[in-house]
Amino acid sequence: MRLRTVELVIVLIAAACALAPLPPRLVETAFSTRIYPSLQHVITPLTNLLPIAVFDLLLISAIVLVAIRLARAVGRARRERRFTPLLSTLWHLTTAAAVVYLVFLLLWGLNYRRLRMQDRLVLTSASPDRDGVMALGRESVRRMNALYESAHKTGWPPAEWQDERLRVAFQQVQSVLSDAPHAEPGRLKWTLLGPYFRWTSVDGMVDPFALEVLANPDLLPWERVFVAAHEWAHLAGYAEESEANFVGWLTCLRADEAAQYSGWLYLYWQINGEVAPHDRAELANALAAGPRRDVAAIVGRLRRGQLPLLRNASWIVYDKYLRANRVEEGIRSYGEVVTLILRARFEDGWTPVRRRGR
Repeated sequence: MRLRTVELVIVLIAAACALAPLPPRLVETAFSTRIYPSLQHVITPLTNLLPIAVFDLLLISAIVLVAIRLARAVGRARRERRFTPLLSTLWHLTTAAAVVYLVFLLLWGLNYRRLRMQDRLVLTSASPDRDGVMALGRESVRRMNALYESAHKTGWPPAEWQDERLRVAFQQVQSVLSDAPHAEPGRLKWTLLGPYFRWTSVDGMVDPFALEVLANPDLLPWERVFVAAHEWAHLAGYAEESEANFVGWLTCLRADEAAQYSGWLYLYWQINGEVAPHDRAELANALAAGPRRDVAAIVGRLRRGQLPLLRNASWIVYDKYLRANRVEEGIRSYGEVVTLILRARFEDGWTPVRRRGR
């Protein structure tokens, strides 16, 4: 009875944490800029030392343990001819899931409830229109065309997390956006989820428990730098996808020409998916031969690997996950970065202007 009471309390606490509103300012000052950076500065450097993904070990262990518990419960229920053992095991697993959810919140998940980027920056009141989006799209094309040759000549770093210019650029962007301690970049790791990433067109993810970066093994060199910067933004506590895209893009723009090319290519790709077909054709026709080959290579990579049914189902689940974590736009938050870029006020060098006291 005492154990059941403790389990009930744990489940109720998890439910309260999932449903109860928390003031973003409180989360920002108490968790995202104090507690979380202290944890990240310890956990990520440790997991960076391991070439394997800790998440894989955690996932395999969880699957095995759940399978064993369920098998034993089913066997006991059949022997005793009653459902009590199975129901008891399901309740224990529910409690375990509640514990995992609480650990998720305390290690990383509360960042979903921090101060939003829109409240952190000085923004224009006008909503972006087609002309603004197309102007940004043309600028991305112009930058890609200008950077292509030097970017390919320089090449991309084999280990992004050890590239000094990219690390410094990441620190600079963090200093502009927040007074929190700088996050430690994570190495891009191969994972057992690699085939799943390939089938569902996922480029990467942050493990919220080991605070490490898992990457799609098929990423092309000119994609990897932006993906690394994007995932580092998640490690810095920017949980929403639009904010991670914003931070990743700004990071690339402050690094070397290869990283800049990766950042502008990402923005071109994002805008390409937002505009009408005739506008998309205009941007594509403006690409020089080199960038056009790189874009075609990305399209080829995606088409070779993806399983449309699994991809669509995966993104539906991820949309529900984002909405459950207070991201109202769901997967549409990926595209919100274009709106954020167009509405933000920038100083020289694409430096966003932060609101006072934020």
